[in-house]
Amino acid sequence: MSTAELATSYAALILADDGVEITADKLNTLIQAAKVPDVEPIWSQLFAKALEGKDVKDMLTNVGGGGAPAVVAAAPAAAAPAGGDAAAPAAEKKKEE
Repeated sequence: MSTAELATSYAALILADDGVEITADKLNTLIQAAKVPDVEPIWSQLFAKALEGKDVKDMLTNVGGGGAPAVVAAAPAAAAPAGGDAAAPAAEKKKEE
């Protein structure tokens, strides 16, 4: 990550922690107050649009929440071949008779 991206990210986290709406102007104000050199205003605009209407604190606390359903969904798929294998020997027995 570049210095500009980090500065903008930290500014967004500061605003979110204070419960202040994240806007490009507020991000620029914080970056300028921190005296971070060479941060183009486009970064503030991008971050403000990306975080518009989102609860940053909620996003940070639920970072790992998406992994569990994938494991549960994979379990039935793994069980399906076992059921298919059980049916195959029954079909073979019918052919032998």
